[in-house]
Amino acid sequence: MQLPLLADPRVPRALAEGAWLLPGLALDAASQLLVDVAAVAARAPWRHMHTPGGFRMSVAMTNCGAVGWVTDAQGYRYTEVDPATEQAWPAMPASLHDLAVRAAERAGFSGFAPDACLVNQYAVGARMTLHQDKNERDFSAPIVSVSLGLPATFLFGGETRAERPTRVPLEHGDVVVWGGPARLRFHGVLAVADGQHALVGAARINLTFRRAR
Repeated sequence: MQLPLLADPRVPRALAEGAWLLPGLALDAASQLLVDVAAVAARAPWRHMHTPGGFRMSVAMTNCGAVGWVTDAQGYRYTEVDPATEQAWPAMPASLHDLAVRAAERAGFSGFAPDACLVNQYAVGARMTLHQDKNERDFSAPIVSVSLGLPATFLFGGETRAERPTRVPLEHGDVVVWGGPARLRFHGVLAVADGQHALVGAARINLTFRRAR
């Protein structure tokens, strides 16, 4: 008797028009990505930024690329210089850049040229509330989001905050890409559950690539 074939766990899954989950796409590169993220954080240390309203974000952040995303009393914006070190942000490592380009192309967005990578470090209990990525000058480029370490639940919403988001489980190595008609959808991350990952420990690392300028 021939057993039914199981679905390939790495087959891309459409989340909406212009939005794709690419399961395990970053697995082969994960070890190098983490080495390069550690090098970035050595030059531009992790920090908990504050929103313009004074709220301390639970997620620790750093950046690499030509510009980096920051938030403080002056607002949300991209800067060419790290406010904490007064130095240029570290250059985007080739491992990160190449994965972002490959993921975007896999999702149907060829020619993606990211100039910014926001690196988020989620400790257990850290979360990201629903928001839009709208500080970029050109919305024609997609967002590429890479998950490493502990699993998380990605919230992928609609064009307004009131629309109930879809809950998308993310594992180590998964990539989500959204652009085109999905580019300004609200999204977030539920609080990361307690656990240990062999490569990352009790944390989740998220790489979010944008074309900011």
